Amino acid sequence: MPPAQLGEVSEKVKSGQFPDATVRTLLSWYDAYRRSWRNVKRIRGDLDALGLVTFPDFEGEYIDGIIIFKPKQIAALDSSSSSGTCQGERTAAVNIAEAGPLVDAGTSPVGPAAQLADPAHRISRLGSANKPPVSVSPDAKLEEAVTLMLRYEYSQLPVMQSPRDVKGIISWNSLGARLALGRPCEHVRDCMDKHQEISLAASLFDAVQIIAEHDCVLVRAADNTICGIVTGYDISLQFQQLAEPFLLLGDIENHVRYLITAHFGVADLQLAKDSTDNERTIEDVSDLTFGEYVRLLQREENWSKLGMRLCGKTFIKWLDKVRQIRNDVMHFDPDPIEPEDLKLLKEFARLLDRWQQLSSTKT
Repeated sequence: MPPAQLGEVSEKVKSGQFPDATVRTLLSWYDAYRRSWRNVKRIRGDLDALGLVTFPDFEGEYIDGIIIFKPKQIAALDSSSSSGTCQGERTAAVNIAEAGPLVDAGTSPVGPAAQLADPAHRISRLGSANKPPVSVSPDAKLEEAVTLMLRYEYSQLPVMQSPRDVKGIISWNSLGARLALGRPCEHVRDCMDKHQEISLAASLFDAVQIIAEHDCVLVRAADNTICGIVTGYDISLQFQQLAEPFLLLGDIENHVRYLITAHFGVADLQLAKDSTDNERTIEDVSDLTFGEYVRLLQREENWSKLGMRLCGKTFIKWLDKVRQIRNDVMHFDPDPIEPEDLKLLKEFARLLDRWQQLSSTKT
């Protein structure tokens, strides 16, 4: 059954309203933190059952971005509209509402394609790409730009006449280069460089290339306003969020394989294989799935072979939780894993590393 909040949204849509919420709020209705494949499947199922879609699609939008709930049958009318501005979405919703009564959801021409999410990693998923940057006017005194950069600990500031009109960018590098050459730097316009910009819908990897060469890139939304600035720090943080769980899971699996290899033979490994799987041949530990690691160590006689004076029940519980996290991570969901899950991965990897270090020092 859909959560009560989504039911209320459905009633509003039936009455001709177009309620909105952030993606994070939608997830909270399901007691969820991230758009894991399980959460997405459940949300899509409920939206479909209620004859609703979100615009933009909730799976590809920034997690704190605004989504508007609309009937399925009008989603096709919006498919050519650009996402990225809440005001634009509200305007589209009002125009549709004024167009007259809606047809029955059951006759909707919109097929499953309307529910498909964008599979690419877009720049729009970064928080910094969705936060209008602090800027400075080209006619401002240099001291104003320096004061702002020191206050906010920024390395650069966009030089702008208006939210849509960018003149360049001032940075410690651009300022230092001109001072080193003895050029006058009384106003911001005297020491700014050419800026780089990218569309909010552009690939994250396109931004990486630009930032590697120019240190930062401005992000332009569909309404032509500058909606964010992405720096090397933002990119490194994003890649840390994407890569850290994979690295921790790799460490954990290597440690578990080391333990199993040291204490079990091929015959033991073959007994751990899924009995319904007749296509795989088990010759060493690398042929086992993570679930089969758990199955192998769940047996009391097998646990005792490890010689680990730890609580086997607790260890196996943690290991099985790691298996579940691994399954979610391998679905490449757009959001970082939950903090508690990341904490468990770090702690469990540290436990295994510590155990291996102590084991290797035994005489």
